Amino acid sequence: MSVNVIAKRYAEALFQIGKEKDTLDTLVEQFTLVKNSFHENEQVIVYLKHPRIQEKEKLSFINKTFDQFETVVINTLKLLVERHRIEMIPSIIEQFISIVHEEKGIAEVTVQSVRELTDKESKHLKEKLAKRFEKETVRIHNIVNPEILGGLHIQVGNTIIDGTVRSKLQRMERKITSVNKQ
Repeated sequence: MSVNVIAKRYAEALFQIGKEKDTLDTLVEQFTLVKNSFHENEQVIVYLKHPRIQEKEKLSFINKTFDQFETVVINTLKLLVERHRIEMIPSIIEQFISIVHEEKGIAEVTVQSVRELTDKESKHLKEKLAKRFEKETVRIHNIVNPEILGGLHIQVGNTIIDGTVRSKLQRMERKITSVNKQ
């Protein structure tokens, strides 16, 4: 079975638990912290996967490290350690957050621009994207990328809207070279 299928099953189970207990926002926040801590310190995954470290020690480590977190978060991490699936944590968390955002009508958008967007531009873009993608809330993550020369490169999930000067110049170049070849 593929990693994405397994991750989605865990994520759906977590979503159901969070929905039943009305703790979805807390779970998103805490799982994001877990994902960030694993990403920032890769030694944690190495430690939790190490075959010579006893399972009791690994479980104790999780209890101590995440003792302020919801029981669901701690138990999920323990279960993944016991089932030797600790490397799946980032995928499970991404799937879980995606399901929660879909349920709440939230769109995570990455916008590349040549400079930081102003508050007015951000607000206008949020309104346009919310309408286009039928979402209640749009969260923009603005990345400054001077290589695009101008315009915007917008990514919403798997959808990319490329209105950059750089891509327009590349399209023009392809047209010119294809005409010259004829």
